[in-house]
Amino acid sequence: MTSESLVAATSVTLVDSSVLLDVLTEDPMWSQWSQEALARAGDEGRLVINPIIYAEISTGFDKIEDLDDAVPAGDFVREPLPYEAGFLASKAFLAYRKRGGQRRSPLPDFYIGAHATVRAYRLLTRDVPRFRTSFPSLELLAPTN
Repeated sequence: MTSESLVAATSVTLVDSSVLLDVLTEDPMWSQWSQEALARAGDEGRLVINPIIYAEISTGFDKIEDLDDAVPAGDFVREPLPYEAGFLASKAFLAYRKRGGQRRSPLPDFYIGAHATVRAYRLLTRDVPRFRTSFPSLELLAPTN
């Protein structure tokens, strides 16, 4: 087995809503980068979303069927949030608050980062700073990488 096929057999990428929204809204600045990054990540393994990501991208759709057509389950594995991710999200949120963060409740990004971390997935995102700070061991696929 070549190193490229080994990567393809083992890589799982949680796809952040920022990347999906770039593609779905045809964002003039980020759509091309996001499409190419999604294609690369898909070539290397499974693409995963969770209920928070699904909820964040659903705002632009009137019907669930349209959303499911835009983000087909055959292309994006749907996973529940692991309970361990809730615990890790809480700890990351507390550290954020201690560093002076102003938000009063755990944000979706903390749950998304925690999900990828506890499952040892890569995270495809454009929202780098909070993930790098809160989840330093998390492999990020981002424009700055």
